[in-house]
Amino acid sequence: MSTRDSSRSPSRASRSSSRTSKSKDKKTGSAKRKAKHSAKKHEDSAASTSSGHPEYIVPLVLTSKTQEIFSCRIDEDVTHENPFKLLKKEEILSDLKNRAAVSDFSPFKSIITEYPGEELLLVFDRDFTYGQNFYLVVTEEAKESILQPPEPVTDEEEKDDDSEDFTYMPPVPRPWISLGSELEVEEEMVKESQTKIKFMISRVHREFGSHVAFSDYNASDVKDGYMECAPYQDKHFNIKPKERDIGVQVVPLLQEHSTQTKWTYPRNACTQYTPREFTEEQKQEYLSSKSMKEFINSVSLRLELALQQNEIVNAFVDDWKALCDQESTFGGKSDSHLKEYQSFTDHKLGKEKTIGCISWHPTLHGLVAVSLTERLSLEDRVNVSSKLILTPSLILIWNLNDPIRPQLMLECPDDIYCFQFCPSDPNIIAGGCINGQVVLWDISAYYELLTAKTGVTKNTASKTTLEPKQSNDPQLARYCAVSSIEHGHRQVITDIHWLPDYYEITRIGYPYENKSGYCVQLVTCSPDCSVMFWDIRSHKPYTQIPISKKQEENQHEAPLGVPDTFKHIDLVWRPLLKTSISKIETGGELSPIKISLREEHQHSRNPDKLQAQVKEEKSEGGINYSSLRATSAKNAKILEDINTTYFAGTEDGELVYTDWKMEKDGDTGRLISAKPSQRHVIHDGLVHTVQRSPFLKDFVLTVGGWNFAIWKEGVTAGPILQSCCTPKRYTAAHWSLSRPGVFFIGKEDGNVDIWDLLEKTHEPSQTQNISAAAITYIKPWIMSAKQHFLAVADDSGTLHVLEIPWTLRHPSSHESSGVLHYFDREVSHLEYYEQRKTLRAAEKRAMEKKDPRAKTETTPTLKSKEQLEEEISREYTTYLALENSALIGLGIKKENEEVTVKS
Repeated sequence: MSTRDSSRSPSRASRSSSRTSKSKDKKTGSAKRKAKHSAKKHEDSAASTSSGHPEYIVPLVLTSKTQEIFSCRIDEDVTHENPFKLLKKEEILSDLKNRAAVSDFSPFKSIITEYPGEELLLVFDRDFTYGQNFYLVVTEEAKESILQPPEPVTDEEEKDDDSEDFTYMPPVPRPWISLGSELEVEEEMVKESQTKIKFMISRVHREFGSHVAFSDYNASDVKDGYMECAPYQDKHFNIKPKERDIGVQVVPLLQEHSTQTKWTYPRNACTQYTPREFTEEQKQEYLSSKSMKEFINSVSLRLELALQQNEIVNAFVDDWKALCDQESTFGGKSDSHLKEYQSFTDHKLGKEKTIGCISWHPTLHGLVAVSLTERLSLEDRVNVSSKLILTPSLILIWNLNDPIRPQLMLECPDDIYCFQFCPSDPNIIAGGCINGQVVLWDISAYYELLTAKTGVTKNTASKTTLEPKQSNDPQLARYCAVSSIEHGHRQVITDIHWLPDYYEITRIGYPYENKSGYCVQLVTCSPDCSVMFWDIRSHKPYTQIPISKKQEENQHEAPLGVPDTFKHIDLVWRPLLKTSISKIETGGELSPIKISLREEHQHSRNPDKLQAQVKEEKSEGGINYSSLRATSAKNAKILEDINTTYFAGTEDGELVYTDWKMEKDGDTGRLISAKPSQRHVIHDGLVHTVQRSPFLKDFVLTVGGWNFAIWKEGVTAGPILQSCCTPKRYTAAHWSLSRPGVFFIGKEDGNVDIWDLLEKTHEPSQTQNISAAAITYIKPWIMSAKQHFLAVADDSGTLHVLEIPWTLRHPSSHESSGVLHYFDREVSHLEYYEQRKTLRAAEKRAMEKKDPRAKTETTPTLKSKEQLEEEISREYTTYLALENSALIGLGIKKENEEVTVKS
């Protein structure tokens, strides 16, 4: 490598000589300035060492005793403005001799002894730049550069120096002069030293040009089928490898480091001090001074506020720790998407069927029931009616822990389109059939089966009225009672609701106190223009109908496997009250699809209205509904605070507001249904969702067709919020059970829109795809405080159970009041719009009355093309003038600049 460097040395020498010749012609001023910068360059190069401080300084700590000895006391002898102190070398050595290891200079004894000068520079480091309060300069050059810093160089001088120093000289080609470096390259090259072995392979001369025939055969079958050239050791040859010396330039650098920390024997030490106090006279003087009074008056309010905050807010709570605990749950705050928790599909029973309704079990967490219906139109159902008789109609009860097999199957007389658990007795289920009948089930015998995680226990089998089966198929529970098909609905029942347990209604619709304390009445609606109220208790017959002997024999014993809970109303069950929704303007009736009662969300019992001594229950702990009797209207009092009005959505996209109480006709004196007080046509399809907010009961969500609307009860002008039409039709919707401003809407393309009114009101906050089929039903449920579920059913018969993330289940602070404030603002906007509409109509009538010609005036006269262009040009000139005045007012444009108008 030295030869290679030497081969390049002539060119370097020539370049250095040219630079030297040029530097002799420079001015003497630049040389002086370079000398001034030499010390600064030395400092910059030294500061880049790996030890954290320059090599020419040593950081150290000087105690107060040492500062006193060498007269370098902080803020007295040395300050931030004058931090330098020259210490004589002899004094430091004498201190080392007298105090020995106690001296603060003892770790640097060798450095101080080898110092060439007579005085050492001590610098006070107030900002602890190098880690200590002082540092000692250990070189003479650094001492001089610190005490006498170079003068600053101006920018003009630096530019002159740069222009003179760095003059570009293009390279001049020179002939190559060999200094022997190519010999080293040739020595390192590998050359072939052995002669190559040559082989010649040929065929026999007689076989030249002969025909060659190829065939396939296994090489292992023939001995000489293949040739193997296996390596072997030949003793006739002995090849010795050539040894070569190879050198590399990379060598690890060795460094030595040392610290000042020395292990000393630990000792217990203590100090005693007394606080410095004012005298009594000084205390009195300061307390009675004017400045003290002004200070107390200025901070008294802030002190009181701080004391109040300490009482209200716990200042010692670790907010970050609490925040971390919330983030550690499934689905952190940053996660806002629905996560699929489980999905349920029965390929045997749910083949070619859809899900019509979903209902969560009120008390047994993790159980969800779905009703399977045929995916057929009315015409197709009529054509294949003979096949449908052989296909069972079922309600499947699934457990979240077992997605393979349903826990229980409920037998249905026909397809169930709506059903609901009884709020006061979850073992009772009521459903509405496609043929207009109301069905009741009692699943109290299967309680242990539903609570068990796997299989049927022995106790369950003994209590079940069905015969125990040895197969793994889910058990089938038969229905207890169905309503009379002659006196019920004539079309499919589309909605069903249980009335709350604290009131009941009479045959004319007036609410009375429910003394039994159980939910015993329910309401159904159907497109046959009727809304019916049913009572599951035993009633006296409407008329004395003779009962035949066969009917008496049939009523004695119930069929095998059918509980006798509702034997008293089976097949003879009639509605307690039947109402209809009449049209307001013309004759005829409306076809309700969904209804919403104001009191339907109040399922908790009121202990003030209950009388426990009237309750009649079975010995096993159940309720004997056959022994319950309706409250007599003579002894009971009417509940005036119960709202008997309700919202109803029709199949024509209308929303009506009416009352279920019957009214007397003035002409005939008969009881007739009340006419609706409101009717609005907002939706462009049947209204499949009419639901009150679980937090704000005055507000109702309606979804139908391609849009949704939010209404307020008592506002007759129209909806307070109405969405625009979407490309895909809405099919299902439901309010959130934990956040007042959130609701979910399913669409026919399998997507679910999540609306957050506090975030966006013109579009959904997010849209998530759930299934490839249309969404048919949505039902949320709160499993626990940290786990909320959303059950979504699709048209292919699959139930998707999704886990709601933290952002969609945890309400913000004062969210309910914020949503209420937003709704109130929308109500005021709607009222203002109606007022302006009325005012404009009055102004128009007054104008027509004043000028009769304005009423008979036809369409305005058409303007010619030239008139339109002239009007547009005039408007554009006015706009440019306005723009020019605005720019002048802002100071962007001057007044003398002219406005140019482009034709």
